[in-house]
Amino acid sequence: MKIEDIKNICVVGAGNMGHQIALKAALSGYKVTCTDVSEEVLRKAEQFANNYLAERVEKGKLNKEKAEMAREKISFSSSLIDAAEDADYVIEAVIEKIDIKRKIFSQLDEICKPDTILATNSSSIVSSKLADATSRPDKVVNMHFFNPALAMKLVEVVKGPHVSDETAEITMELSRRLEKKPVLLKKEIYGFLVNRILEAINKEALFLLDQGIANAEDIDTAVVNALGHPMGPFTLMDFSGIDLLYHIFMEHYHESQNPADKPSPSIVEKYALGEFGRKTGKGFYDYSK
Repeated sequence: MKIEDIKNICVVGAGNMGHQIALKAALSGYKVTCTDVSEEVLRKAEQFANNYLAERVEKGKLNKEKAEMAREKISFSSSLIDAAEDADYVIEAVIEKIDIKRKIFSQLDEICKPDTILATNSSSIVSSKLADATSRPDKVVNMHFFNPALAMKLVEVVKGPHVSDETAEITMELSRRLEKKPVLLKKEIYGFLVNRILEAINKEALFLLDQGIANAEDIDTAVVNALGHPMGPFTLMDFSGIDLLYHIFMEHYHESQNPADKPSPSIVEKYALGEFGRKTGKGFYDYSK
């Protein structure tokens, strides 16, 4: 397979990451089908696409013709078979739970054409943990976008021991054609590049909060004004989703069995209360107003 053979893309999962990846691919000229088991999530994803394109045109940041082209190229379906059977490249973007991802990859392996590449947008689960759920391990790869996927430039491509050179090269070039800046990891490692660095910052920020040394706002203020970060760790956690962080920490703990990898008390409390950040109106900060 060559990069020119990639014409149809399927995105599995229509949540915040999935629908933005799908829309970015449509804006880049690819025919895209975004699929999800939830009709409500699909409805919201389609509404987002309509609103985003209209707003970009209204603000003069996107011409009308390109917006109309993108809208024609993106579709939404609750049927995984309909979405994936003609796909040349699949990007999975569902919840960070390995059993769910393995089930999806097994289904995709049966549905998709033999040469279709199956990528996961996972921010922590390496593709070697999914590859053996398929009969095409050489075509299973990590392609990790960052939130918000429409705006953030970086994509992490991880070349596990099972991934062919062809798959890695096509994934790198596809990222470029989506107007992203890809980086290639030559070995698998938990958390990849960015999240390993970010996790170290988050763990220390949460430790300082849990110990009562400073509150979330003051820690954020210190990081922004002394280290030059565009936003503090707690603002970023609220933006990314505290539920996502909880699942990532728990997956890591289940793998390592190291108590130090468990989510902090503050994360557990927020998760239990359903205070996931911006998406629920409250996290470490209150967004209800």
